[in-house]
Amino acid sequence: MEPVLVELKGNVATITLNRPEKLNALDSTTLRALAKALERVTASSARVLVLRGSGRAFCAGQDLEEAGGGELDYEAHLQLYNQVFLKLRSLPLPVLAAVNGVAAGAGMSLALTADLRLLSESAVFITAFSRIGLAPDTGMTYTLPRLVGWARAYELLALSPEVNAAAALQMGLANRVVPDGEFDEAVANLAAELAAGPTLVYALIKRALDYSAVHDMEQVLDFEARLQKLAGSSRDHREGLAAFAEKRPPEFNGE
Repeated sequence: MEPVLVELKGNVATITLNRPEKLNALDSTTLRALAKALERVTASSARVLVLRGSGRAFCAGQDLEEAGGGELDYEAHLQLYNQVFLKLRSLPLPVLAAVNGVAAGAGMSLALTADLRLLSESAVFITAFSRIGLAPDTGMTYTLPRLVGWARAYELLALSPEVNAAAALQMGLANRVVPDGEFDEAVANLAAELAAGPTLVYALIKRALDYSAVHDMEQVLDFEARLQKLAGSSRDHREGLAAFAEKRPPEFNGE
């Protein structure tokens, strides 16, 4: 069984973690397959990426069987994680994490690295690291406090409570929560909406938000101006203006 599946359907790419018997836990083989899947998506004509898990979980994090009795060289092992997560974060298209069931440890980090998170009602987030005596990794100390604030991030990392979908929505970890029976349809609808949008601008939004996290206001204003120059010369901007003038829906193509 392939540990990672890739589907390209129209302008929508879907990467599915495919180890349902392990709750889609990540090991070195799966991480390498995920890296290749991201390369395939990058080279495709996809305009949105959906990231999801097979079976009853999104991703349970690191496969602890690979860790053995604590003999794993975590610093070296994390280099593989870091390459994958940075590639995911830098994709020039919107990334939607479709979270069904549990997302724990690095699996939660994977969801937080995406641009948007749509959760089923049965989804659960667990930071998990402190439960097994580990410090947080896979970018969680970057993404989590930016979503929920420093104090809440510390609480979630130190105490590692189970955060259900309703609580995740309330604290800003989720963008939308839908009933389990409507989950697949909601994922497909949101992916289609994103794919039909000005995806060049979506990529610029991602760059601007990441830049703003580590720069001051003056630098951000200059960066916004440079990005706006790119957007202003795009085909989608011209189409948006024409559609506004003609009082019709725009037809964006991501250029």
